[in-house]
Amino acid sequence: MRVIIVGGVAGGASAAARIRRLDERAQITIYERTGFVSYANCGLPYFVGGVITDRNELSLQTPESFWQRFRVDVRVRHEVIEIRPEQKTVVVRNLMTGETLEDRYDKLLLSPGAKPTRLNMSGIDNGKIFTLRTVEDTLKIHRFVREQRPKSAAVIGGGFIGVEMAENLSQLGMKVTVIEYSDHLMAPLDFDMACAVHAQMRRRGIELKLSTSVTGFETKGGSVVIHTASGEEMVADMVLLAVGVTPDTDLAKRAGLALGLRNSIVVNDRMETSVPDIYAVGDAVEVKHFVTGKKALIALAGPANKQGRIAADNICGGNSVFDGAQGSSVLKLFDMTVASTGINEAQAKQAEIDYDRIVLSPASHAGYYPGGKTMTMKVLYERNTLKLLGAQIIGQEGTDKRIDVIATAIRAGMQATELAELDLAYAPPYSSAKDPVNMAGYMIENIVTGKVKQFHHDEIDAILRDGSVTLIDTRTSGEYSEGHADGFINVPLDELRERMIAIPKDRPVYIMCQSGLRSYLACRILSQNGYNCFHFSGGYRFYAMVKEGKKQAETTYPCGMDRRQ
Repeated sequence: MRVIIVGGVAGGASAAARIRRLDERAQITIYERTGFVSYANCGLPYFVGGVITDRNELSLQTPESFWQRFRVDVRVRHEVIEIRPEQKTVVVRNLMTGETLEDRYDKLLLSPGAKPTRLNMSGIDNGKIFTLRTVEDTLKIHRFVREQRPKSAAVIGGGFIGVEMAENLSQLGMKVTVIEYSDHLMAPLDFDMACAVHAQMRRRGIELKLSTSVTGFETKGGSVVIHTASGEEMVADMVLLAVGVTPDTDLAKRAGLALGLRNSIVVNDRMETSVPDIYAVGDAVEVKHFVTGKKALIALAGPANKQGRIAADNICGGNSVFDGAQGSSVLKLFDMTVASTGINEAQAKQAEIDYDRIVLSPASHAGYYPGGKTMTMKVLYERNTLKLLGAQIIGQEGTDKRIDVIATAIRAGMQATELAELDLAYAPPYSSAKDPVNMAGYMIENIVTGKVKQFHHDEIDAILRDGSVTLIDTRTSGEYSEGHADGFINVPLDELRERMIAIPKDRPVYIMCQSGLRSYLACRILSQNGYNCFHFSGGYRFYAMVKEGKKQAETTYPCGMDRRQ
């Protein structure tokens, strides 16, 4: 059996190694148009930033090592320019010599990945404007930074690459500005959770231009001038375009393969395309979202590697299936960890799912053990079925562990309340006896069983301040004096029973505390005494973070000029 693989990064390289493990006699050739194979896309920003110092560490394999271990013929700087399905051949151009050759296959696997989305606007071909996809792109940026020593950089786009590059360029001493079309960075997050990301970047000296559209570029005095729809001009010594990726499917389109979302390659759960004996994997393919069941594009290394393995199994006569991806991801941002899995509120609304959510602020480990850090967790679930839909967590240590637990629970089809039942490892340096994931389950259980009712930050402004409701802050007087929500009076939790007589029973009571625990306890006290009580999900800490994030958005013109009071 002769197998040709187009693209030798995550999915393609994984498939090649798997095919060899299954079939020692198969003839396997990888055609890769760049000069590198099996390289770590996710590590590229960290080479620019100097965290990874050896460029050789970016490649997990070389053509030589691939041959030595797997007997796979890897031909770098070779581009497949045509597929001829009827003849079961491909036409390949040697990018070093310009010569072309025709090669025959029994099975063909496409793993072209996705290419950075290009902005079709004036001045885009400036030599100081970069994209980041390949090792060559990385080396180009790395060389520019070391030789030209730019003092400022503009990053256009606030996704994974944009945020990671902003961090790394900032740590090189540059003044960094991130320009994002949306009202918040990191699309997997909801706005309220993204506020923590915004605050972290601003604390680190990174300027954010949110809800800002770039219209063009020009060169002035050796710098790049960035024009925006608002009329503002921003100047930087270099620009990184990170506005997203587009499936790289021109080759597939010309070959007549069926295309789906954003011209991605349509595949079935065996990773087979619409043309017999042609498979496709990775960022270029349309997949099923595991949570919603709808078609999706999920450009992540984990799913790409899994798809490569599944395609390899089926190429070798097996019957493996890919049952969808849920987009689990994690990001380092200075000393902060940002993680998500499943869907967020925007996606739940788009899918017309009747959902609810909780927000909690647990410690990363036992409070009595030194060094614990507070994390913010948001968990979404379907109201009627209690199906887990997704989670977003922002914190420091232990954030990745908790998102992986919830991701596993989603994959296992667990109900949200079953998070309370998980038997998770505990020792004071690592967790609490009630792990944050367990706490999320307890909170959801309390809500669905009617033990407590909640309200959220996006509902707080609608609560009347006309005396028809009672607003209570159960924190200590010291905490209250440092800041509180408008209209909330201070009744510390430990004084609540004694002061209850002064709280009218004929009107709803809305309660807030620092993290949500004391407000829950207060609601349990009041509800058992005949009050209609609601506790604030996430606590004042979360409320203040979101309020400040909204303030930043509302008090800033699209051009970034602060309003004068």
